[in-house]
Amino acid sequence: MTALPAGWAKPDLGRGDELRGLVRADVRLMWALSVVRDSGLPDAWVGAGVLRDLVWGCRYGTGFDLRAVRDVDVVFFDPADLSRDNDDRATARLATAGPGLPWEAKNQAAVHTWYPRRFGGPPVPPFRSIAEAVATWPEYATAVAVRVDPDNHLAVCAPHGLDDLLDGVWRRNPTRVSEQVSRERLARHDPARRWPGVRVITGPPANWEGR
Repeated sequence: MTALPAGWAKPDLGRGDELRGLVRADVRLMWALSVVRDSGLPDAWVGAGVLRDLVWGCRYGTGFDLRAVRDVDVVFFDPADLSRDNDDRATARLATAGPGLPWEAKNQAAVHTWYPRRFGGPPVPPFRSIAEAVATWPEYATAVAVRVDPDNHLAVCAPHGLDDLLDGVWRRNPTRVSEQVSRERLARHDPARRWPGVRVITGPPANWEGR
């Protein structure tokens, strides 16, 4: 696993407006972001597969429907309560405020308490921020999150940049995900079939230090 320096994150890297345009064009996703913003969950963001499905569905597939996604991944940061019940309460709160969507909320401050048990490997250190958590997500294309503030400004968290997401590249992020887990994800999601035109790169990551 690759350790990240304290506070390491690159929040936008130049193509944020391109992503913001796609997000703002989807009325249901913007509504979901407002539900998350108004939920009261601390430092809450929406990301991962939802944004991949949005971008790749619009650019390489048959479109995007938020109601058809496997889950709406919401991440928040609450170091004061690392219990599983906190995740369940957060998910229930979102389901009440925004019915009809498959919400799944995870406290990123608590990931170290369950990650080795679920995925194997040695203990992992606690995350210190949402950006540090996002930086470990399985592919560079899914290591992205967004949120809206009270003024409806759309913020983007993209520690590895946005090129893979916006250019249709499936590539393993080696920060925490093993090659075996990555192969399982690739087989399960089958991106080349779902989104013709998406490139799958399975070799060693290039220019890791520069990402």
